[in-house]
Amino acid sequence: MPAQSISIAIVDDHTLFRSGLASLLDEFDEIEIVFEANNGLDLQQKIKKQPDVQLILMDISMPVMDGFAATKWTKEHYPNVNIMALSMLEDEKAIISMLKAGAGGYMLKESTPNDLLTAIKAIVDKGFYVNDLVSGRLLVALKDGDTKPAFSVREQTFLQHCSSELTYREIADLMNVSPRTVDNYRESLFAKLNIKSRTGLVVYAIKNKLITI
Repeated sequence: MPAQSISIAIVDDHTLFRSGLASLLDEFDEIEIVFEANNGLDLQQKIKKQPDVQLILMDISMPVMDGFAATKWTKEHYPNVNIMALSMLEDEKAIISMLKAGAGGYMLKESTPNDLLTAIKAIVDKGFYVNDLVSGRLLVALKDGDTKPAFSVREQTFLQHCSSELTYREIADLMNVSPRTVDNYRESLFAKLNIKSRTGLVVYAIKNKLITI
């Protein structure tokens, strides 16, 4: 394997997609595909022979053992292995669940090879990569330990509830405030952090240990 190359594993139950992705990535000198697996259970067997793999491209929806369980298992047994979730859709709940399980980022399966290479390099270098989930400013803050804004107790409570499957209206009921007040919490946090989505808020909260998961 050439110096400076990144060892990659691909875990996906669709053989044609997996093989096609491996072929595309093999075109890059920076990438070395060390193994492929068709689900989480298959991954458990194969990673024993390649424990030094640097990054796993992990499909989310798989039979036998899905991406959530496989990611959690991998981070428990091989904590130094980076994981990038692969998904057909921008499913907010799935993305948050993968981040909670230990994934450092996600990419759509339709992403171009060059975009995927950029993401792979970023996650190996920084341990974390997002695209349109959060702003560039947040990435800088995560890497360089930027000074964190001050949050009120209610904003922190709201952040905790954001990581659940509750709707904003249900969060309002739980916090015993009006939906408009919850909207104010959300907009205040969006402005403070320069973030534009609920998922982005949860990403920030997880990486900065502001919430319990």
